[in-house]
Amino acid sequence: MVMPLCEYFGKCGGCNLQHIDYSNQIENKKKALFNITKFDNINVFSDKEYFYRNRMDMIFNHNGIGFRKKGTWSEFLDINKCVISNEKLNILINEIRAFFNDVDYFDLKKQSGTFRYVVIRTPNKSSSLSFVLNSDSTNISEAIEKIKEFSNISSAENIAVTYVKHNSDMSISDDFFMVKGSEFLREDYLGKSFLFSIQGFFQNNSVMAEKMHFYVNSKLKEYITKDFDLLDLYGGVGTFGIINSDLFNKVTIVESVKSCIDAANINIKNNNILNAEAITLDAINLKKLKLSNKLFVITDPPRSGMHPKTILQLKILKPQVIIYISCNIQQLGKDLAKFKYYKIKSAALFDLFPQTNHCEAVIELVRNEDL
Repeated sequence: MVMPLCEYFGKCGGCNLQHIDYSNQIENKKKALFNITKFDNINVFSDKEYFYRNRMDMIFNHNGIGFRKKGTWSEFLDINKCVISNEKLNILINEIRAFFNDVDYFDLKKQSGTFRYVVIRTPNKSSSLSFVLNSDSTNISEAIEKIKEFSNISSAENIAVTYVKHNSDMSISDDFFMVKGSEFLREDYLGKSFLFSIQGFFQNNSVMAEKMHFYVNSKLKEYITKDFDLLDLYGGVGTFGIINSDLFNKVTIVESVKSCIDAANINIKNNNILNAEAITLDAINLKKLKLSNKLFVITDPPRSGMHPKTILQLKILKPQVIIYISCNIQQLGKDLAKFKYYKIKSAALFDLFPQTNHCEAVIELVRNEDL
């Protein structure tokens, strides 16, 4: 047992492991991954225990902004500092609190009010605020004027207004406009530059994400790959495909979210990648693509894992190597059991989420023709 660093620990519905020594947190996550994979030699990578996150979705409430109280969906805890958020993010928390100290916040029980969330993002190369408003409110105009006034003094480079319906609890939407700056944020990994949408997904731990990319790149360099193609499945804005493009004959980036593919195409161009293409396609429709029979795959699915149709198509394609990146090791175990013609060559744990139960796993699967 250790003393939690956060004054809200036990009351806040966020991180829940601050009372456990960090070395024990890591060991517990490693044991959990072993129980799933039965692989003995698991590599473990970690970095900062605190002040690492570059994204927080904070809720407007009668006291200011904060998070849900532990164990409830309708009660909120006012927060003036989050010890797992990076320094830049905490600065923006206090800028928002000081300016928006009395606003028409959205009441969950009454389903009325204007200000719902503020999504704060602070990757290494940029920062943004997305003010999420109830589009059914009659006070939208006043709220926008207040946000515009705030944008003149805020240190955030990019500020958006995002609309959601009163009966939606989403903090992102395609219905938005920029008050300040660009809709694209930037992060750099391993000498490559990546733009991603203010409304899109991107890893929230910059340091650990780059370590994970370095590890995957190092694993792929152990093979002779110049005559092989790479399929970057659930590819987002193309990070894995672009970083590893110089190792392969051709790279195909597949992602179902069009805005991510739009960003991926920008990133391909900005990084002068000549052998990559990005395609908007749901992974369950993988059979629609014409892919090489000399293939490597990097797959980074959501928490729900890969659809059975996707796994079936990969079985047909018979890639030589599959690098499976997972943020849900329980689902990872279910998916791995379906790849009976593959054996685990390496397993690694990346703690992108200290003080929580979550982690990322990277499993290197090699086709075993003898099975």
